[in-house]
Amino acid sequence: MSVPSIRLCVVALSIGIVPVHAQQLVATPYSRTGIYHANETVGWTVAVAAGQQASPGTYTYTVTENGQRAIKSGTLDLARGPAKIETTLGEPGMVRVEIRPPAGTMNFGDVHTGGPGLVALAAAVDPAKIQPDAPRPADFDAFWKSKLDLLAKVPLNAVVAPKESGVDGVAYTTFRLDNVGGAHVYGQMAWPKRGGKFPALVIFQWARPPYPLEKSWVTSRAAEGWLAVNVEPHDVPSDMPQDFYDALPQMLKEYQRINDTDRDHNYFLQMYVGDHQAVEFLTSRPEWDGRTLVATGISMGGQQSLVTAALNPKVSAVVVHVPAGADATAALHGRDPGYPFWDSKNQRVMETAPYFDVVNFASRIRVPSMVAMGFLDKVAPSIGIWTAFNQIAGPKEAVPLIDAPHNHQATAEQQMPWTTRSAAWLSALLHGEPAPVRPLK
Repeated sequence: MSVPSIRLCVVALSIGIVPVHAQQLVATPYSRTGIYHANETVGWTVAVAAGQQASPGTYTYTVTENGQRAIKSGTLDLARGPAKIETTLGEPGMVRVEIRPPAGTMNFGDVHTGGPGLVALAAAVDPAKIQPDAPRPADFDAFWKSKLDLLAKVPLNAVVAPKESGVDGVAYTTFRLDNVGGAHVYGQMAWPKRGGKFPALVIFQWARPPYPLEKSWVTSRAAEGWLAVNVEPHDVPSDMPQDFYDALPQMLKEYQRINDTDRDHNYFLQMYVGDHQAVEFLTSRPEWDGRTLVATGISMGGQQSLVTAALNPKVSAVVVHVPAGADATAALHGRDPGYPFWDSKNQRVMETAPYFDVVNFASRIRVPSMVAMGFLDKVAPSIGIWTAFNQIAGPKEAVPLIDAPHNHQATAEQQMPWTTRSAAWLSALLHGEPAPVRPLK
């Protein structure tokens, strides 16, 4: 089988002149999977695409281990023909290569860019052996038991507001639940009108200042046969006009910094227990089949899915894409930090963050789990996702996206392995079949 090449767009510029040509580099990895063993040569053959000429001058490149420590650098003279970039790692980790075009040119980039004027490549070395860079807090389990005990004393007090779904054969409602500390959980729910009981899909949301939930996110799933619940991550109504969200206090729009030195009042505490409360609401509904409850989400939605699966035994499977929130102390250990980008220079933040780190929840997950990670992701770095994935105790499938950055920066083609595998998992689970777990190749 031929090894696929990666095409990298580099745009040449002259000062004060419109771009004169769009140049593509073609990078062919030595391993088609993007995965290597320790001490094995990790490499790419880099060339200018057929029919194009190399820009005059030399390309420079830097190789880093786990996105932080530079381990090699060099130059490529592509005018002389294809060139190779090679390196090795002696232990499990991630390799990242950043290539800058010759002086006087600029990469306007496509999704491979790591910033203006550069393109990026990545590979994994024994990723299934990547382990946490720090131990879990000794009282981690006791801390979360105490928080769930507090939540158990808070009745749902569900306020359910049926509304038109806009989809034939689908019922729709919004809801509000009580949460700890006088807070609330908001969301939306849809299910088939035909009667009966249905497998459940709980959808958690990506990071952003508060925003409304789109009705189609649940109605489309209900049309497939799911009892679909979509949870607003913030303590705000899920269906207000955009002007409402725009007028919210700036502090709430920067929520990831709220009480980041206080584990008992941290913003993610309210979010995580709110997610747990949403599952309790879902499983109280007469429409649920009492068996299947899949947690799913992208980025911070994946983060919440993994945490919820760890805390709530009613979750029966997890299907997540580029989950955030892993490896909270990465910057202290020579690893690429990711969202929510905890302040590694503040000791109190670093003492708080591990209580909300997905890695520290993952060993409690014993249900089938599918996790996709983008090798070029700088928002949710794959080093952290692999670390969390390796702690999951149940059946699991990793879906490596070897040329993909974070989901909102990636193309449909780069995310296709996630698209196809998540569809296969959800179809099987919807129809009461076992999760179609595939081993890592």
